Amino acid sequence: MPTLHTLKDADVRGKRVLLREDLNVPMRPSTGSGQVQILDPKRIDAALPTVRHLTGQGARVIIVSHLGRPDGKRNPRYTLKPIADALAERLHADVILASDVVGPSAREISESLRDGQVAMLENVRFEPGEEQNDPHFAKQLASLADLYVDDAFGTAHRAHASTEGVAHYLPSFAGLLMEAEIAELSKLLVDPEQPYVCVIGGAKIKDKVGVFSNLMDRVNAFCIGGGMANTFLAAQGVNVGASLRDDDLQPARAMLELAQARGVSMMLPVDAVVSSSFDNDAGARTVDLDAVGDAMILDIGPKTAAAYAKTIETARTVVFNGPMGVYEKTPYCEGTRIVGEAMARSTQRGARTVVGGGDAAAAADELGFAGKVTHVSTGGGATLEFLEGKELPGIKALQR
Repeated sequence: MPTLHTLKDADVRGKRVLLREDLNVPMRPSTGSGQVQILDPKRIDAALPTVRHLTGQGARVIIVSHLGRPDGKRNPRYTLKPIADALAERLHADVILASDVVGPSAREISESLRDGQVAMLENVRFEPGEEQNDPHFAKQLASLADLYVDDAFGTAHRAHASTEGVAHYLPSFAGLLMEAEIAELSKLLVDPEQPYVCVIGGAKIKDKVGVFSNLMDRVNAFCIGGGMANTFLAAQGVNVGASLRDDDLQPARAMLELAQARGVSMMLPVDAVVSSSFDNDAGARTVDLDAVGDAMILDIGPKTAAAYAKTIETARTVVFNGPMGVYEKTPYCEGTRIVGEAMARSTQRGARTVVGGGDAAAAADELGFAGKVTHVSTGGGATLEFLEGKELPGIKALQR
């Protein structure tokens, strides 16, 4: 586990603290009111412990975040005002929103803040220097504060000015969420309790070859679903009809050979829920693999789900890194739901169960097992790269 400066090491009273949070939440316009509606506030809620810790210690908090992809240009569609309002409601305190990022408004607010007050800069991605990790822009950001706290694990894999650059100019510390994410995910890589099962789904094997490779020496079994299961099956000569799969089967063959050499079980579907097309939900039916024909596989079948569940229930460590099928559609969510319920039962028996961010977290939330596991990560790409064993720029910047 990386050794970091944490908030326990920081004297923040009376100090201006530049706090990087990942408040990039999904939103949509509300009908009639002209106001936007936050569809999922989890990232805002996840930021609260660090914000409250800092204000409780008398810090003057200046929050930095991004929203969407404005491509370095000011765009009212991506203003952080709804985020600031939602945060203020939860804190029961004002959150002062600057009208710019490093301009006169931001500077005036940073200089006028009092102990325990909270301000927020406008969307940091309005500035082209953010994603370019421009040293001049990073220095401008740093000049607004006395200390830097990075609590945005979801952006830790990005070397941007607000996630990596500012750490070169200010004393830097990990926030409570960042610290918790690193601690939980490190337990999946450093001496995990056995048996250890990785439940892995997603569209393409090539996107997760790094995870397979890095976990191969640690896990006892992979339970494989989603589009990548189709690619593994095709690599074994199984007909998967019109199902989504990689064109290049060599990575799948390489992973199967590596697993065999290491004695790791690669559990693959023996049955599936199929339909004639992605949009034909009424045509969904369960078949054994030898009866897929020219149909499209859209979920693992009940026999497969039961086998995966049995393996998960006997594990002491489980990481869920992608749904088993098209969980957003009722006919194709059962495989993921059964796997999630098995993780919940495993948790009750004392196992460590972790859900990766992104689609994995969305599926866990949608199907009701997010609150029944040990940890749900707030990072999608960041979790993936962490499990691949990569060095994340946002974490490296905080290391002693």
